[in-house]
Amino acid sequence: MKNSTELKGNWNEIKGKLKQQFAQLTDNDLLFAEGKKEELIGKLQIKLGKSKEEINKIISNL
Repeated sequence: MKNSTELKGNWNEIKGKLKQQFAQLTDNDLLFAEGKKEELIGKLQIKLGKSKEEINKIISNL
């Protein structure tokens, strides 16, 4: 997965792509706060029913 700086810089674009790929995601699910990357990954794991590794791979491939 991208580091926090790269992730934050491109987050709006990544967020849009995630919402296109997974319609069940809301803006609240995709809130990105500095230093809370692990919390975001945890939310996505619960919402999408995927492992941490799968979530990291999805985001890296966007």
